[in-house]
Amino acid sequence: MNTAKMQIEIWSDIACPFCYIGKRNFESGIEKFADAANINITWKSFQLDPTLPETATVDHEQYLVQYKGLPADRVKQMLGQVAQSAKAAGLDFHFDKIATVNSFSAHRLIQLAKTKGLGDAVEERLFKAYFTEGKNIADRITLTELGKEIGLTESEVTEALTNDGYAAKAHADIEEARQLGVRGVPFFVFDRKYAVSGAQPAETFTQTLGKAFSEWREKNPETPFEITEGPSCTADGNCG
Repeated sequence: MNTAKMQIEIWSDIACPFCYIGKRNFESGIEKFADAANINITWKSFQLDPTLPETATVDHEQYLVQYKGLPADRVKQMLGQVAQSAKAAGLDFHFDKIATVNSFSAHRLIQLAKTKGLGDAVEERLFKAYFTEGKNIADRITLTELGKEIGLTESEVTEALTNDGYAAKAHADIEEARQLGVRGVPFFVFDRKYAVSGAQPAETFTQTLGKAFSEWREKNPETPFEITEGPSCTADGNCG
């Protein structure tokens, strides 16, 4: 039996609101996909602002105004629109609570969680912690609590945050995105043939899934070889 699965890679940053919205829209799209069991999803690290400190010094609005140079009125309008998009996806954003901090430690945790089959669980928990609960995702105590909530042990979280191997894996994802020409996230790659950029509607993901999977299945049939039938006996005793 052929146990191969089609690969979908998702480049994402926990500090990106549309990555959380895109995750939810993607999930809605894959729910409608009949062959979802034959899909393997891998989360990839990406950092929108690697210069941020691990302790918040300004609130999120001030950060966008002072550090990104956006007009204050435009920031308020933009965040309001993003919050509405989140609500439409069933998410509850609180930009006034956000601790605008460096996301790299969270990516280290993501890299470890992936080795335990908990990639999706850690992404979901970190997104909620950041956008809904206002938790500091750079704080080691907070990351330990969040890691334990999804099934990791305290020692495993400590390993993620201290072992440079996990930092190297995160940097490798970021470099891979650069080589692929990824300029923004979320960025979804289907079987290294098709890509969807941004928090597209669920229907877009369903359509792209169908197209990519159909082509993948042609190259990866469920039965790995053609069978020429002839007289044989089966385990139930029938011969003929």
